[in-house]
Amino acid sequence: MAAFVAVAFGLPAFAAEPTPPGATSCSGCHAAGSAFGPLAGVPAERTEAALAAFRSGERPSTLMGRIAKGFDENQSRAIAQWWAGQEAGK
Repeated sequence: MAAFVAVAFGLPAFAAEPTPPGATSCSGCHAAGSAFGPLAGVPAERTEAALAAFRSGERPSTLMGRIAKGFDENQSRAIAQWWAGQEAGK
């Protein structure tokens, strides 16, 4: 019945994926038009690899290494996938 109502009235049939912890804080530096480049629409694999490189120290940084160390691999994957699903340019 709920699916019928959702389709009949143009409502989403399923709840949207929740935003993973930490994902929205990235927008302070990575919003559309930012000097550091936007994350919205970037393939998840690319963002996840960058976070891993920052976390390990392979990719030098002043701030991102400290931020990336605050997330484990699963959290980084969730953040990367969430950003990949966001509309680029927003």
